Amino acid sequence: MSTATLSGRVGRRAARGAATVVRNWLLFAILVVVWEFAARAGGSKFFPPPTEIAVAAAKLWFTGPASSLFLTDAVFDNVFPSLARMLGGWALAAVVGITLGVLVGRSEKAMDYVGPLFAFFRSIPPPTLIPVFAVLFGLSSGMQIGAIIFGAVWPVLLNTVDGVRSVDQVKVETSRAFRTPKRYWLTMVVLPAAAPKIFAGLRVSLSISLLLMVVSELVGAYNGIGRSLMNAQQDFDFPTMWSWLVLLGILGYVFNTIFLAAERRVLAWQPTRLGRD
Repeated sequence: MSTATLSGRVGRRAARGAATVVRNWLLFAILVVVWEFAARAGGSKFFPPPTEIAVAAAKLWFTGPASSLFLTDAVFDNVFPSLARMLGGWALAAVVGITLGVLVGRSEKAMDYVGPLFAFFRSIPPPTLIPVFAVLFGLSSGMQIGAIIFGAVWPVLLNTVDGVRSVDQVKVETSRAFRTPKRYWLTMVVLPAAAPKIFAGLRVSLSISLLLMVVSELVGAYNGIGRSLMNAQQDFDFPTMWSWLVLLGILGYVFNTIFLAAERRVLAWQPTRLGRD
């Protein structure tokens, strides 16, 4: 590939990225302005304007001492523990889902036996099992992490099974022709071929982890974003309540953006992705 071609490709990619960012943020700004005027025109205390929410959020999270980077106790006592539970549960769900998915996917008959079992447990809404996890782990972080793992593992597990079972037969025959050692079969053939579907499952499970983090903290938690959200609602402190809701939206956007960037980098070798550039 010539230098000019490479430079042109990089330039087109940067231009598309900049245009997308401008378009998305412009739409966001318009929605915020509309929200501001609509909230002030309505005058409802249940729907404060964004400026009032921003003031409440700044007071809630960014009025701490300089030694703690101006972060308040609400960040250290509620935001960071929630993020630790969410990311810890998601990581464990990813490990369990990928490992079990590879084992089941590489077996010709395993899915025939465990498929109905997966369908049964996958159909149970994770929030309904929070009392069960409370009995098993008590009112602790173990309860929240258990609920997150149970809900987030299924997209990873089933997508991994599907990806492993759909490895291109040409790749299988090619690896056999080159006599690829069995110890490299998984890392050089199976996982790379199944990676797109695994990443799709991981992305879905990341969103589920964020949702279950909040839901699990609404029941029996002593701290966390969900607990703080409920406390603000019960105190009729609606600007603070909306601050926590906005924070959840920001966290979802940030995690999704970071994940997509990592996915593009890891899967940049795919011919379909190369073609888009």
